[in-house]
Parts: sequence; C-alpha cells; structure tokens
Amino acid sequence: MKFEKVRWGIIGCGDVTEVKSGPAFQKISHSELVAVMRRTSKLAKDYAERHHVPKWYDDADALINDPDVDAVYVATPPSSHKEYAIKAAKAGKPVYVEKPMALNFAECNEMIAACKMAGVPLYVAYYRRALPRFVKIKELLETKAIGDVRFVSTTQYQTASENVKDSQALPWRVQPELSGGGLFFDLASHTLDLLDFLLGPIKEAQGFTSNQAGYYHAEDIVTGTYRFESGVHGVGNWCFSAFEDVDVNEIVGSEGKITFSTFGNEPIVLTTASGTEQWSFEPPMHVHQYLVETIVAELSGESKECPSTGVSGARTNWVMGEIAY
Repeated sequence: MKFEKVRWGIIGCGDVTEVKSGPAFQKISHSELVAVMRRTSKLAKDYAERHHVPKWYDDADALINDPDVDAVYVATPPSSHKEYAIKAAKAGKPVYVEKPMALNFAECNEMIAACKMAGVPLYVAYYRRALPRFVKIKELLETKAIGDVRFVSTTQYQTASENVKDSQALPWRVQPELSGGGLFFDLASHTLDLLDFLLGPIKEAQGFTSNQAGYYHAEDIVTGTYRFESGVHGVGNWCFSAFEDVDVNEIVGSEGKITFSTFGNEPIVLTTASGTEQWSFEPPMHVHQYLVETIVAELSGESKECPSTGVSGARTNWVMGEIAY
C-alpha cells in the first residue's frame, strides 16, 4: 500500500482536532485533509469552512466510503473506536485512531485482527513516541547515560476540575461506558504508553483503584505496580482530586537517573555522579505532527516506520486493564 499523497478524512472533528491534530494533516508533505465528519451537520460544516477542508459529512459511513479519502483518523471517544476502525479497515483504508485505543484490550484485539485481515495498517495517536523531547530520553537510555535501568516511578496528581463536579453534565472522560474508565484511562495512558516506548513492554501489572472524592462513579485514584520484560520495575500513583498539580517521572539506573514530566514542558534532567545536565524543547504547535509525519512517510513507501501501532497501543490498554480491574 503506497500513496503519492495521503488524503485524510477525520471522524469526530471535536476539540482535539482543532489545534493538536487537524491542521497537521494539511502541513505535512504528501498529506492533505479532504473530509471531516461530525454527527451535528452545523458543526461539521463550520469546522470544514474554518479549516479549509473541501468536504464535510454528518454520517461516518459516507466519509469512510468516499473514494477521495485514502486514510481515516478516528477522533471520537473510545466507545466508538472499534466500530469505525473496523469499518475503515473493511473499506481498505489505513486507520489512525485516538488514544486510548479502545474501551478494553479485547476490543483492541478485534481492531488489530480486522486491519490484519484487510491488509491495512493501524496506528494509535500516542504522539509522544515521536516528540523530540521523548526521543531524546530514549537516546539517553540507549546510550547508557544512567547505566542499567533499575526502576521507574511516576507521580501524577491534580485538582478536580469544576466540570467533573456536576453529576448531571459529566464529561465523557469520566464516563466508563464512553471512555473505558475515569481520567486514569484518558491521562495515565499517555505515561504508560510512553514507558512502553522507552523501556519496552510491561509483562506483569497489578494495582488498586478507588473513588475518594465522590464526584463521579469512575475511579479517581489509582496505584499501579508493574514489571517490564527487561526486568525493570515500575510504580505509579495517579490521583485526580488532590490539592495541586504534579507530574513527575523518574527513571533510575545503576549510574544515574532521568527526571521528566509527561504533560509539562519542564527540562529533561539527567543526574549522575558528575552532576546534572538539562535539555529543553519547544513544544510544537500541533503535537500530533511528528507522529503523523511518520505515518505519511510509511504510507508513502519511505523506510520510516510509525512507532505507535495497534499492537503497541493494545499493550497499553492491557496494562491499564490489569491495574484497574
């Protein structure tokens, strides 16, 4: 499967597509955004007009079956990822799906099987795998800047936002039937997938979940422990009803440690017996762009491969399921 230019269609042109992803499809060489879909016609039309997209739909099947659409980006909540990914695959079109990949590991496997049967690639929007700041961390690990990795710790907590305190109008991210769980599934998935990228697959995981604040029924605090195939150990604490916002990951090795955040833009800090070094990176305007560039390069027949696939995305769903259920 090789394209001279990849013509994209987006299913679900909501907030994430306004700046983070949508414009990137227009700015990348050999890539073009040709169609968008949203169930509300007025909103789909508005998005298309503002972003100069030639076609808009209020029906996903119409977009998927449009002969001018080569590849489909599914940017809806996780509850519909499986449905649209499988439909796109059956239409013979490569699929790029938002994270988390699906509601659970079983759905991920159905998506992988459908794409394999159709002979189309499946990519997942864990865009941090392609961002320069995290590629730098991988380089530090591969060059043994901290020696042999021993363990990784994650501490991520934040205040409860006002929009989760209204039980009559809860955001989809804390409705398990739409998201797979609470904010752990939406936010911690980024960190867990990033650790998979940096340290390899996790082979064992377990954890505890609770709801402490009572704003909604999904979990709002999670503690997880895991062991990687490499033998590295890991522990993570996530709380979504604390008094301040903290985001710290620390990879500790036999000769040093690397400290960094998942969501912030603080410098990466390398600490060894020789002292400390820091690296700062300017955040890109469209955070998906680096990853989408790898997808377009792969679909255009270049040797570059996308680092975030259905297989790697499914591993993250598996880990979250082992920790939370």
